[in-house]
Amino acid sequence: MMHGGFGFFGLVIAAIAVVIPLWRICARLGFPPWISLAALVPLANVLLLYFLAFAEWPMEKTPNKGPLPM
Repeated sequence: MMHGGFGFFGLVIAAIAVVIPLWRICARLGFPPWISLAALVPLANVLLLYFLAFAEWPMEKTPNKGPLPM
């Protein structure tokens, strides 16, 4: 019998589709990338979104050293 919805593999694919970009975003902002795993926890994902939106980003604290050498 077929059931509607994602199923187990659909949920795994959805989790991967969310965690991988958040991992990269956290790393680029200067936060530890592992906090992106909070996106898998129902209330923590909303808290993570607000944290990333309103926290002072560590990369903004570092002085600009100019363009990277070619």
